[in-house]
Amino acid sequence: MKAATALPALALCPSLAWSTAGALVRRVRPGDAGWPSAAAWQQLQQRVEGRLLKLDAPFAACAASVDTTASAPACGAALATLKNTFAIGDQPALTQTSGWLDAWSSQPSAYAVVARTTADVVAAVNFAREHHLRLVVKGGGHSYQGTSDAADSLLVWTRQMNAAILQDAFVAQGSGAAPQPAVTLGAGAMWIDAYDAVTTRGGRYVQGGGCTTVGVAGLVQSGGFSNFSKAYGTAAAGLLEAEVVTADGQVRIANASSNPELFWALKGGGGGSVGVVTRLTLRTRELPEHFGAVFFSVKAASDQAYRALIAQTMAFYAGALFKPQWGEQIGFNTDNKMDVSMVFQGLNQQQAEEAWAPFLAWLRERPEYTLDKPFRALALPARQFWNVAFFKQHAPGFMVADERPGAPAHHGVWKGDAAEAGWFIHGYQSAWLPASLLSADGQAQLVEALFRSTRHWRVGLHFNKGLAGAPAADIAAARDTAMNPDVLDAFALAIIAGGDGARYPGMPEAKQDAVAQVLRGRERAASIGRAMGELRKAAPKAGSYVSESDYFIKDWQRAFWGTNYERLARAKRQYDPHGLFFVRHGVGSEAWSEDGFTRKG
Repeated sequence: MKAATALPALALCPSLAWSTAGALVRRVRPGDAGWPSAAAWQQLQQRVEGRLLKLDAPFAACAASVDTTASAPACGAALATLKNTFAIGDQPALTQTSGWLDAWSSQPSAYAVVARTTADVVAAVNFAREHHLRLVVKGGGHSYQGTSDAADSLLVWTRQMNAAILQDAFVAQGSGAAPQPAVTLGAGAMWIDAYDAVTTRGGRYVQGGGCTTVGVAGLVQSGGFSNFSKAYGTAAAGLLEAEVVTADGQVRIANASSNPELFWALKGGGGGSVGVVTRLTLRTRELPEHFGAVFFSVKAASDQAYRALIAQTMAFYAGALFKPQWGEQIGFNTDNKMDVSMVFQGLNQQQAEEAWAPFLAWLRERPEYTLDKPFRALALPARQFWNVAFFKQHAPGFMVADERPGAPAHHGVWKGDAAEAGWFIHGYQSAWLPASLLSADGQAQLVEALFRSTRHWRVGLHFNKGLAGAPAADIAAARDTAMNPDVLDAFALAIIAGGDGARYPGMPEAKQDAVAQVLRGRERAASIGRAMGELRKAAPKAGSYVSESDYFIKDWQRAFWGTNYERLARAKRQYDPHGLFFVRHGVGSEAWSEDGFTRKG
C-alpha cells in the first residue's frame, strides 16, 4: 500500500494526456482530472526538502483594498517591491517585465520549486514529466517575451543557485584542451555576481550582459551581449561547459567533447528549450587598464540639418569608431535630437576625447547644431567598472545600490536600467544592420532609412550587439554558436521600442483609465512598427536578436536562428523528443499551441 500511494498521479487519467503513439497531446491544469493530488505535491515537497511553494497573485491584497498604503500594508509592501529590480527578482511570482500589450501579462505559476541543488531541479523535471505539467524555468526573469512565467505551471526557480567560483586552470571534462582561466557560475547567478567575482575581486573580465540583474544562464542561452562585445564577442561563445538536466531527468555534462550537440544548442539556441542549465563555466580574459564612457546629445535646428547630422554621424562612426574599442549606442530621436551613450575599453580619457574631437569640431563650425547636453568623457580603472562602492565615492548617480537590509554589498544596477523595473511593453523590434551599409555605397541608403524611421519613433543603434569590426578570433568563436549568423556581419543591432510603467495584474494603476491606456499603447506600437518598416528598407532580410525582438514576429525561426534552425531542431528531438520544455517561439514550439498546453495536429 505504501508503494502504491507513492506512484505518480499520471495513472488517474492517462488518455487525456497521451496518444497511443506515446506523444504528449495535452498538459494538465488545476481542476483537470489528471492534476496532481495533494499527496503527490507533498511527495515533491519531501523530495526538495521543503522548498516547494504554492504561489499566489502578487497584488491580491491590492485587489481587495482601495487604499494601498496605511490600511492595506500588504498592498503597499507589494507595490514598494517594484522600485527595486533586485527585489522583483527575489519574488518567485514576479517577472522583471510586467507584460506586453495585446500579448501577455505576468502571471505566477501554480507552484515553484526553489532550487538550491541540481537534485532539486531533477525532482522538478521528473515531476513535471510524470504528471504532464507545463514546466517553466526562471533565473533572472528578464524575458521580454514572457517566457519565464506561465499560469497553471510548475516553476523551476534557480535564483538561489548563485555561487561564483574562480578557476585558474579549468579543463572541461573529457577534454584534452590546455587549462585556462574560467569562472563557474550557478544557474541563478546574475551578471553583477559574475562581475564582482571575476572583475572587482579577481582582476579579470568575463563576457556577459550589460544589465547587471540579468541571469547568467538565460543570457548565455540567448547569445548574450555586453557593453564590450565588439572586443570580446558573445557570452555564448565563451561557454566552456554546462551542467544540464534534460527531459529524461538525467544530469548531463555538455562541452565540446561530451554531448557536443547539446552544448552547441545551449550556446545561443534560446533558454528553456532543451534542458534546465544548473551550472555554467565561462572563460575569463585579461582586463584592460581602463573602461569608460562618452555622453552628450545634440539638437538639429531643422529636418535638413538633422538628416545631415545623421549622415555625418554614420560617416564618423565608420571611419573612427568602427573597431573593438567602442560599443553601446547612439539614439536618433523624433525631435531631431541625437543622444550618444557609448562606452570604450583600452583607452584613457584623453584618448577617448581625441577620438571624438573631429566630430565635435564639425558641430562647432555649424550654428544649426546645439549641444543639448555637453560632451563628457569618463574613464576609470577597469577593475572598478562594476564596483558599487567605488561609484558611490567617485561617481555618485551612475549606479543604484540595493539598499535593502541584508542585501549583498556588491548588488547594484545602472541608473537607466533601474528605471525600467517592471516595465510594460507596447512594442519592441530589432534588426541586425549589415556592415555593407557603412560602405561608401551603402551610407546614403542607411541615412535615409534612419531619418525616415525617426519620423515615427526613436531608433537606437547598439554597436556592441553586432560583431562586424570585432577581432577575427571572437567572430570565429561566435560562428560556432547557434545564433543567427547575421550577427557576424552586423555593425549594430537596431532597436526600436517603447513601453510604460509597471502594469502587473491586480495593481491599482493597472485598472485606471484602462481603455485610454490601451488605445495609446496601440498607437505607440503602430508607430514602432512603421519606424522599423522604414529601417528595414535598408536591410529587408535582417535577422532579429531572440531576446530583444517583436512578440508578434512571423518568420521567427529564420529571424532568430537563420540557417542554424534545422540543426537546433535535431538537437531538440534528440534531448527532448516529447516536448517537455516549451518556450513560445522557442525551438520546437511550432508543434504546440501558443500557451504550450496542447500539441497541434
